[in-house]
Amino acid sequence: MLHETRHSLPASDGYPIEVFEWVPPAPARAVVQIAHGMGEHAGRYRALARALNGVGVAVFANEHRGHGPEALRRGEKGRLGPRGFPGMVDDMLAVSDLAQSRHTGVPLILLGHSMGSFATKIYMLDHAHRLQGAALSGTVALDLAEAGNNSAWKLQTTNAPATVRRTPYDWLSRDEAEVDSYIADPMCGFRLELQSRQSMYAAYARTTQPEALRRIPPHLPLYLFVGDADAIHRQLAYFNPLVERFRAAGLSDVTVRIYEGARHEVLNETNRVEVTAHFIEWVERVLR
Repeated sequence: MLHETRHSLPASDGYPIEVFEWVPPAPARAVVQIAHGMGEHAGRYRALARALNGVGVAVFANEHRGHGPEALRRGEKGRLGPRGFPGMVDDMLAVSDLAQSRHTGVPLILLGHSMGSFATKIYMLDHAHRLQGAALSGTVALDLAEAGNNSAWKLQTTNAPATVRRTPYDWLSRDEAEVDSYIADPMCGFRLELQSRQSMYAAYARTTQPEALRRIPPHLPLYLFVGDADAIHRQLAYFNPLVERFRAAGLSDVTVRIYEGARHEVLNETNRVEVTAHFIEWVERVLR
């Protein structure tokens, strides 16, 4: 049974940060903090939390600004607000503070999916010393994707492979039930408004500078996992350069997993049991 607690944290500008906490029965050996993607919400990570709780790891996941029940209530879906993407990253830091206050002295691992992976990269530039490891799912070099007119951020069919036509969101997963659940969810299926997207691109620009990446401790374990049929990276054209950037910056512990046939949400794919098991194996290695 999943033990779930919800917290509401005030951000520095007063915005309420909604946080899920899932804890194992015994004291946690570590904490995995999750940063979800664009047009979805933290509650979609319960299955991963259950698996991590099963190996003694607590999980924290917050709703980003413009996402989740609060954004739905306020009519602010897709709006990051005046502070834009940097404010979203600052919220993640506040969640780290909460996690470490509730689980004192245990390692912290940060997992970011898609848009959350972009925020995780920015977080790492300034706060990697707080982390025992970082993982990036469904990720790309955002600057290259944008320069290549990648349209995946529309969350529409425009970026779906020609053979994928059952729904506008088939590019997310081969699992039709997962796609249908996403479509039926009122907290899914939207993109950031223009100003918020622009703030994301502007904030992300820092991560493209080699000197900035060299601020990340060279021995920090990094785990990147994607599907090779993920339409966002265009047959790995926007993914492989990202891996090379980290290695060129001196990171010596970079693990890459590419799942054949898998699409964007590898944790919700038909082989999600395998994907989750591999992630947990990596977490266990980091903790050793």
